[in-house]
Amino acid sequence: MTNWTLPQPDSSFVEVDGLRIHYKRAGAGSPVLVVHGSGGSLHSVAAVSAAMSVFSDVIRLDLPGFGLTGPRADRDYRMRTYAETVCRFMDAIGVPQYAVVGHSLGGNIAWNLALDHPDRVTALVLINATGYPEKTLPAAFKLMRNPLLRPLLRRWTPRSAVAGNLRKLVGPGSNIVDDAMIDRVHALSNLPGNRSALVDMVNIDHADRSAEIRRIVAPTLVLRSRSIDGQHFARDIPGSQELVHPDAGHLLPEEQPQWVAGATARFLKTLEQTERLTP
Repeated sequence: MTNWTLPQPDSSFVEVDGLRIHYKRAGAGSPVLVVHGSGGSLHSVAAVSAAMSVFSDVIRLDLPGFGLTGPRADRDYRMRTYAETVCRFMDAIGVPQYAVVGHSLGGNIAWNLALDHPDRVTALVLINATGYPEKTLPAAFKLMRNPLLRPLLRRWTPRSAVAGNLRKLVGPGSNIVDDAMIDRVHALSNLPGNRSALVDMVNIDHADRSAEIRRIVAPTLVLRSRSIDGQHFARDIPGSQELVHPDAGHLLPEEQPQWVAGATARFLKTLEQTERLTP
């Protein structure tokens, strides 16, 4: 049985912003950063990263407040702070320019990074990304905003609650939520400080930058599950493309890793071909 709370043979660490950021890297080719969603870890994007490593140099990290990276001492989980930390992380490992594939929270961080550092981000792939105020808040997040429950949820999350939340996040025909997945998410969320960090992140009054999304210049592919609401990236990002999966739920990279990897590969390959033809 895997002990998810320990580093694995392919784990690496780098110091950034006072954090010991946990990451993994595999493959060869143009660099692609893959950023997981809230409540997840670099393991959440393992399958899609493995499929993408066939054609790219794939880097994935545990975001601050998640996985083996753990919480920030300053408890600053604003999106722009996340984006700055991710940018400095990529500098620390010597990768100045890269495509960014972000799921959910990771997508929010990705487009904030593209806005604030357009010279770094060569392409964006947004997978069920967040960032518009009309996006429905998950039930678990609503509980975390309850001032009576908040102190308890900082200290304790039962395995049964993790299982229930995961099952709500997948499509009706999905069978990916098994004991191994539940054990992994439960174990990592219960590492010291991670539960409290998620509560902090959910309760921050995040700045609404959705009106700025139209300024994104990076070529963008939007991957969306049909059941996901509150997304207007394809409408707002100039020249963007969108593909919609008919059956998957919110956890699209875990439910359909080959679909996500294939769409991403075709998108990035087309961009590379276009760049070669451009004088």
